[in-house]
Amino acid sequence: MTMPPIGLVGATGKLGRHVARRLLARGAAIIPIVRSPEKLPAELRTSARRIDLEQPETIGPALADIRVLVSCVHGRYGAALLAALPPDAQRIVLMGSTRIFSQVYDPNIARLKATVAALQASGIPGVMLHATMIYGADGENNLQRVAAYIKKLGVIPLPDGGRSLIQPIHVDDVAACLEAAVFRDEAIGDPIVIAGPAAMPYRDLILAVGDAIGKRPLILPVPGALLEMAALATGLLPFLPRIKRAEIRRLAEDKAFPIDEMTRRLGVRPMSLTEGLRKTFS
Repeated sequence: MTMPPIGLVGATGKLGRHVARRLLARGAAIIPIVRSPEKLPAELRTSARRIDLEQPETIGPALADIRVLVSCVHGRYGAALLAALPPDAQRIVLMGSTRIFSQVYDPNIARLKATVAALQASGIPGVMLHATMIYGADGENNLQRVAAYIKKLGVIPLPDGGRSLIQPIHVDDVAACLEAAVFRDEAIGDPIVIAGPAAMPYRDLILAVGDAIGKRPLILPVPGALLEMAALATGLLPFLPRIKRAEIRRLAEDKAFPIDEMTRRLGVRPMSLTEGLRKTFS
């Protein structure tokens, strides 16, 4: 298809900045659609449009003539973005989350499922990418928070000693997947899980982060119920890092996924954890 300018929702965010750089390097024209255009580089501000996803009345005007849309914001906003696109829209790429598969209650799961259904019903060619834990962006709150805990405490308590599986993906690979989903016809269709190359026990991930920052932590096995009780204290004591009870429960879930569809439909082979941690903490 002839590619019109690409509307990029969340272009100033942790992920959006990476996607914007990739699209511009490819020679694509982009229209940043953001809440704070003043945060954009000067060369992008002239084409930017203001949107506030918590104010639905701003969505329609921002997307009225957008025919190709990439959203880097939380998937709970996807249905509203879909509804605002013109009927001749050519493609939409939405960020989702593998949290959609979690058994731990989260009000956003229903909204993610509603977005998947809305995309299927819309008739607009597109895809939703369900990412596992994303790490490596400036200021991300996943592995960089783990590194901060290691530096501050030296001890990381984990339910069942961190035996549950996790499969984090570097932000560069997520951005590559979003870019590929815009241009590859194979991407269109059912949601695609995007994840790192292999799942590993959570304790191994924590130890790898410690090795990357030069401070190997002590893993403290703790019953999940006890950790949930302790999580309440983190909200009361300012010197402790804040942890939510739902986060503790999700730590006990296995989050391991095949990436066949990611490599086949998007053509992206994710980097190893070793390489990703080197890029994150170098």
